[in-house]
Amino acid sequence: MGLAEFLIQALNSFQYGLLLFMLAAGLTLIFGIMGVVNLAHGSFYMLGAYLAYGFTTLTDNLGMALVLGAGVGFAFGWLLERGLFRFFYTRDHLDQVLLTFGLIYLFEELRAIVWGNDVHGVPIPAWLKGSVPLTDTLSYPYYRLFVGAVCLALAVGLWALIHRTRLGMHIRAGAFNRTMAQALGIDIERLYAIVFAMGVALAAVAGMVAAPLSSVYPNMGGSVLIMCFVVVVIGGIGSIRGAFIAALLVGTVDTFGKVLLPQLASMLVYVLMALVLLWRPQGLFKN
Repeated sequence: MGLAEFLIQALNSFQYGLLLFMLAAGLTLIFGIMGVVNLAHGSFYMLGAYLAYGFTTLTDNLGMALVLGAGVGFAFGWLLERGLFRFFYTRDHLDQVLLTFGLIYLFEELRAIVWGNDVHGVPIPAWLKGSVPLTDTLSYPYYRLFVGAVCLALAVGLWALIHRTRLGMHIRAGAFNRTMAQALGIDIERLYAIVFAMGVALAAVAGMVAAPLSSVYPNMGGSVLIMCFVVVVIGGIGSIRGAFIAALLVGTVDTFGKVLLPQLASMLVYVLMALVLLWRPQGLFKN
C-alpha cells in the first residue's frame, strides 16, 4: 500500500468513524441518561435517508433537505418520546426491547406505504461532485470530505452543548443521578424529551448525509444498528467521549481490515470489542 492509498483509506476510516459517532451518540445518550434499550435506533437512520430522498426531490437542494430533515427528526423524536417512550422508563429492559423491536416492523411498514420498496438514489450537489487529486491516478471525492466536515462540526457542537451550556449541565446531572436532579428542580420529563429528540435528530442527519454514498433502500437501518451497539459498548455506556473514540477505532479497524485482511474483515470489529471488554468491562470511559 502506497502513501496515497494509505491516505485514502485513512480519510475513509475517519469519515466512517464520524458517521458512526453521529449514530452512536444518540444511542448512548438515550440509554445512558434515560435507561432505554432502543433497538429501533437504526430506523431513525433509515428515516433520515428517506427524508433526504424526499426533500431533495422536492427542493433539489441537499442543504435545504438536511435542515428540513433534521427538524422533522427532532419533532418526530419529541412526539415519540411524549406519546410512547415516557411510559416505559420504569419498565423492565425486556419490555423496552419488545417495544422497540416492534417499532422496527412498524416503521418498515410505514416506510413501504409512504415511499415504496424500490431502491432510490440521492444526487450529490453539483458543487460537491469533484474530487481532490492526490496523485496522477488517485483522487478523493469532495462529498466524502463534506460528510466528514458535517459530522465533525456536529460532534464539536454536541460536545459544547453537553459541557458548556446550562442544558448540558442538566443532562449530565440527570445521567449521574436523576432522582437528585429532579429533587433540585430540574424538569426531568422535559429533559428526557429533549435528549430523545436530539438522539433521533442525530441519527436522521447521519442517514441524510450517508444517503448519496450508499443509496436509500428498505431495511437499511438494521446493518448500522449492530455497529452502533458495538461503538456504545466499546466506548462505555452513556459516555459521549467514549462513543467518539470508539467510533474512530471501529471505523479504522473496519476500513483497513477490508483492505488488508478481507477474509477476516467481518470479524475484526468484534475481536476489537472482545479485547476492550477483557481489558475494561465497563468500556473505555465511564459516563
